[in-house]
Order: sequence, then C-alpha cells, then structure tokens
Amino acid sequence: QVQLVESGGGLVQAGGSLRLSCAASGRTFSQYAMGWFRQAPGMEREFVAAISRGGSTAYYGDSVKGRFTISRDNAKNTVYLQMHSLKPEDTAVYYCAATPRIIRTLESFFDYWGQGTQVTVSS
Repeated sequence: QVQLVESGGGLVQAGGSLRLSCAASGRTFSQYAMGWFRQAPGMEREFVAAISRGGSTAYYGDSVKGRFTISRDNAKNTVYLQMHSLKPEDTAVYYCAATPRIIRTLESFFDYWGQGTQVTVSS
C-alpha cells in the first residue's frame, strides 16, 4: 500500500512557474513508477508525465512537452513536477499516481492516487 500526498499547487499568472511535490509513504517507493495526471472541470483526466522507478526514463503528454519536467528523489520518497511557461489551459487538479509496474502512461495501470492539488493559471 502506498499513500500519496500532493502539494505545491496554487494560483499563478500565465507564463509563470510552479513546482508540485508528491510525498509517498512506505519504504518501497523506489519500486513504483510514478505519474502525474490532471483533470480540468468537465474534462476527462489527462496524462501529464511519468517517470520510471530509478528516474532514468520519463514520458510526457504532448501538451506539456518542453515545459514540464518530472523528477524523483527516492531517498526522500518524493516525486516532483516542475512546470514552466504555464498557460490558462494548464488549469486543473493535478494528481500524483503510483504503479508497481514498469513506467506507464495510461491511468488504468496506476493503482494508487493522491487527493490532488489545484493549479490555477490566470491570463
């Protein structure tokens, strides 16, 4: 069992930056590939980024490539999402997720989810 707690969301102007953090419980964090997803009001949940267990491989959704960076610190049981050049369309609740499988991009493969953190980008 893994418990995930996101933090770092907030209100930012377009063009600004935010860094989200996701702290995981347990001593087996390094055995989980991690992902970030987001859901805007009235929209389906969307894949944002994923990172492999050791951090050597990362995948990104097309809408965030070149602007967002996922990273992890296994010693701190934490995964991060650094967001730059934010746009109003990035406004959403951002969720952290964990899977004991190899790195994935489909939400159905992720077994554990955080409660989400709101990111609002004003124009």
